[in-house]
Amino acid sequence: MANRSEDVERYMRELQHSRKDEVERLRAAILDAHPGITERIKWNAPSFCFKDDDRVTLKLKPRDCVQLIFHRGAKAKSARGFSFEDRSGLLQWVAEDRAVVTLQDMKDVKAKKAALSKLVVQWMESTTPRE
Repeated sequence: MANRSEDVERYMRELQHSRKDEVERLRAAILDAHPGITERIKWNAPSFCFKDDDRVTLKLKPRDCVQLIFHRGAKAKSARGFSFEDRSGLLQWVAEDRAVVTLQDMKDVKAKKAALSKLVVQWMESTTPRE
């Protein structure tokens, strides 16, 4: 995983969370999903970027699960004209352009890992502005 950040490594060493193993497994899966994915800390949690723009951020509260927030960057963007086809069925839409995936435990992470990796790449590629 060449895209690992020292800041995130430090954060993970200090993290005290009941689902830390799940967080590490998700982190590895996301970074391995596409060579263009990088990471940093955002909202006091690991966040995954594509072309230097945050797209998927871990939410570590409540502590009995792990959530991935699928968003379109650090700044709010209009939902006008935005659409996304979730072929995985994993996303729970919390706004017109923001969704959440909730993972309860390691069994859930393992069962959804392949679909989640594809979903992350699909999200990042489809929400990144064309150059």
